[in-house]
Amino acid sequence: MTLLSGRSDLDAPRTFGSGGTEPYAAALQTESTVLYLTHGTTHQPAAAPMDTGRWSADADATDLELLADALGPVLDIGCGPGRMIRAAMDLGLSAAGVDVSPAAVRIATAAGLTVFNQSVFETVPLEGGWGTALLLDGNIGIGGDPGALLERCAQLLSADGAVIVEVSQDAEKDHAYEGTIEDAQGRRSDVFPWAEIGIVALRERAELCGLRVAQDWSRDGRWFARLVRR
Repeated sequence: MTLLSGRSDLDAPRTFGSGGTEPYAAALQTESTVLYLTHGTTHQPAAAPMDTGRWSADADATDLELLADALGPVLDIGCGPGRMIRAAMDLGLSAAGVDVSPAAVRIATAAGLTVFNQSVFETVPLEGGWGTALLLDGNIGIGGDPGALLERCAQLLSADGAVIVEVSQDAEKDHAYEGTIEDAQGRRSDVFPWAEIGIVALRERAELCGLRVAQDWSRDGRWFARLVRR
């Protein structure tokens, strides 16, 4: 769930859940922990609580449906422990992930998955050759600039590739902010840039980087869109 998201005044990367007392890394070591995404200055909730146990579990029916017509190879951006990589491979697709969280990468690679411990904004293997890029579990918010992230995805895709994006249930949502991750034990990460957008903002951002929303749908309380080249 984490990728390079910006630079602090000391030129250090600021990423989802990193720094501070590392609540995200701690949560990945347990079977089920709830994390809270909050506004960095007020510590007021910025989104619904996140169940990290779901990220480490097997893909559910809704996850698998996203891959039903996916083209390989699949790149899961902000892959975390790698549930979508495992799911894609189980369906016979070649798949890999990128994530800057060392804890997430250790877990994924120990399970035999291919994960690049880096930012998606750095050079990625198979540039221009990925059949499907995944931005799930809120990862459209990486870096606080969904437009820049979609533009990068467009560079990674093959000519007939697609990006599958999970967006906010609020269709009009378009909110960038400085966030923190906190857990029930009071551990708190450093502040990092993040964003949440709904389908309306996604359509606008996609058009600006040569993509279009070919399909959008809701399932099991989640909202998805499939983007292809315009």
